[in-house]
Amino acid sequence: MSPLPSRAEHAVAAPSWVPLTAACFGTFLLLVYTSIVTVALPAIGAELGAGYGQLQWIVDVFTVALAGLLLGFGSLSDLLGRKRVYLAGLILFSLATLGCGVAGTPGELIAARVMQGVAGAAMFATILPLVGLTYEGRDRARAFAVWGTVAGVASAMGIFSGGVIAQLLGWRWIFFVSLPLCAVAIVLAATSLKESPRAPGRRVDYPGIVTFSLAATGLTYSVITGGDRGWSSAGAVIGYLATVVAIGAFVVVERRSRAPMVPTGLFATRRFLGVLLVAFSYYFAGFGALPVISLWLQNATGLSSAATSAVLALQVVVFVVVSALLSGRLHARSPGQVLGGATVLLGLGCLTAVAVLLSPTWTALLPVLILTGIGAGIVSPVFPAVAIASVPADYGGTAGAAANSSRQLGLALGIAVSGAVYATHGEGSTGATHGVLLVLLLFGVIAVTSGLVGGWLLRDNANRLSQA
Repeated sequence: MSPLPSRAEHAVAAPSWVPLTAACFGTFLLLVYTSIVTVALPAIGAELGAGYGQLQWIVDVFTVALAGLLLGFGSLSDLLGRKRVYLAGLILFSLATLGCGVAGTPGELIAARVMQGVAGAAMFATILPLVGLTYEGRDRARAFAVWGTVAGVASAMGIFSGGVIAQLLGWRWIFFVSLPLCAVAIVLAATSLKESPRAPGRRVDYPGIVTFSLAATGLTYSVITGGDRGWSSAGAVIGYLATVVAIGAFVVVERRSRAPMVPTGLFATRRFLGVLLVAFSYYFAGFGALPVISLWLQNATGLSSAATSAVLALQVVVFVVVSALLSGRLHARSPGQVLGGATVLLGLGCLTAVAVLLSPTWTALLPVLILTGIGAGIVSPVFPAVAIASVPADYGGTAGAAANSSRQLGLALGIAVSGAVYATHGEGSTGATHGVLLVLLLFGVIAVTSGLVGGWLLRDNANRLSQA
C-alpha cells in the first residue's frame, strides 16, 4: 500500500494566494485611477486654470487610452511574455503617476494621464491571463470572482478616496499617496507571478490597434467637443468623420489580417455579443455619470469634496456587500438572468433620479446609488468568467480582453456623454439639476434596454462558436 499523504504534502498542494494578491494589488491601483480625479476636478481646475472640456479630458483620456490599447497589448504579451509586459506596464504606470502629481498645466496633466492609460492597458491586458495561468478548476473560478470584486471596488473607491485626499492634503496627493503602493505592487508581481509561455511566431495586429484606438479617441473627442463647443462645431464634425473613417478601416483591417485583434468569427457567437453589450452598458450607466453627479453635489447643493465623497461612497459599500454575499452563488445560474437582470436593475436605479425634481438635495440620489451599486455588484464578479466561457477555449484570453476593453470603452463614453449633456443645462443650480436628471434618465433607458437585449443574447440555448 502506498503511504497516505502527509499534512506537509497537503500544504504544498494547496494553492498559494500570493499571486492573486499581486494581481489584485495591480488591478486596484490601475482602476482606482479611472475615477480618483472625479471629485477633485473643481480643485484641479481652480489651481491649473483648466476649462470644462480640459477637465473632462483629465478624467476621460486615461480610460480612452486603456480601452483603445487593451487588445493590442494582449497580442503583444503573447509574443513577449505576459509577466514581462505586466511589469513594464506597472513601472511605467508608477512613473506616469508621479508625472501627474507634479504637472503644472492642464496639458501636462492630460499627457501624464495618457501615459497612465497606456501603462494601464499593458497591465489590464495581462492580469486575467496571469491569474488563469496560476489557478485551475474551482480555485480559478474563485480567483476570478475575487478579482472581479476588487476591480469593481477599485473603480468606485477612487471616487471616495479622491475627494477626501483632495480636501485634506490637496489634489496632487491623490497621485503621490499611491507611489509607495506602486513599489509594493512591483515587488509582489516580480516575485510571485509566473511567466507565460511565449509564442514567437505570433503576429501583433498593429493596424488593428491603431484604427481601433483612433475610433475610440475620435468618438470620445467628438462627444466632449460637441458638448463643450456645439454639436455642429468644426472640431465635433471632424471628430465624427474621423470616427467613421477609423471604424471602417478597422473592419477592413480585421477582415484581412492573418492575426486580428479579435477574430471576426467571435462576433457570430451570440453569448460573446451579449457579454460585450452588458460589459459596456453596466459601466456606461453605473459609473459614467459619477463625474457630473460629483459636480452637481458640490456646485448645486454646496457639499464639500469630502462630503461628496462620503455620499458617493454609499455605492461602494453596497457594491462590496452584494459582491461578497452573492458572487460565489451566481456562477451556477443562467448568465442571461444574472447579467441581463442586474443591468436592468441598474438602469431602473438611474431612473429613480426623478426624485431630484421633488427634492434637489443629495438624499434624492440615494436610491440611484443603492440600486446601481446592487446591479454593478452582481455583474462585476461574474462577467469575466462568462466572457471566457462564451467562446472556445483557444479564444478565452481574447474574449476576456475584449470584454474588459468594452467595459472601459463604456466608462469613457459614459463620462463623455454625461459631461456633454450636463454642460448644456449646467448654468445655475436649477439648470444643473435638470442636467444631472437628464443624464441619469438617459443612462437608465440605455441600461434597461441593454440589459434586456443582453439577457436575450445570453440565454441558455445560445449557440457557441464551437457548435456552429
